Amino acid sequence: MSLTMQMIGKQLSRSSPIMTRIKIQIPKRCMKEPVISRLTSEHGLTVNITGAMLGAHSYEEGWFDLELHGLPQQIQDALAYLQDLNVKIWGKPNPDGDSW
Repeated sequence: MSLTMQMIGKQLSRSSPIMTRIKIQIPKRCMKEPVISRLTSEHGLTVNITGAMLGAHSYEEGWFDLELHGLPQQIQDALAYLQDLNVKIWGKPNPDGDSW
């Protein structure tokens, strides 16, 4: 388990809804997949896109700053889903801290 996942895991020990911030890089091979949409539809999260950087062409890698709102287990399952896709994930262990 990566250091980022361990830091986020510490937040997941609570049973009430939480919010965590992550930054993800979606690889080219996943650009036709509704990766962010599935965080909502399949994992029951509320997702707020707080920033994005996309290439001039829609088939380039994309970077997204996301706020994930949901129950700890939902967030944990969503992070596992992203890991299974080999999406690069950077977490922010203190969601009450400063902005990106």
